[in-house]
Amino acid sequence: MNVPKQIRTYCPKCKAHQTHSVSLYKAGKRRALAKGERHHKREKKGYGGQKYPLQREFAKTTKKQTLRLKCRVCGYMHHKDGIRLRKIAIT
Repeated sequence: MNVPKQIRTYCPKCKAHQTHSVSLYKAGKRRALAKGERHHKREKKGYGGQKYPLQREFAKTTKKQTLRLKCRVCGYMHHKDGIRLRKIAIT
């Protein structure tokens, strides 16, 4: 699916429709010292192995792609809910 580089949509900070620049959301690096990460490591430690089964085969053929919208006026960034697509192209 082709998505334009700029979209005119509602900005919650300006409280009006403004031009937004579009990019693809990418998850950041996981922090090893985060509470959940430490808890998971502790659960896996010792005998007994994995706490829950590892997913070996994926049932889905697509991922939900989330668009990151940045207001060109105030610079506020917000996300547009992900839609299932095989491929997304920002043109």
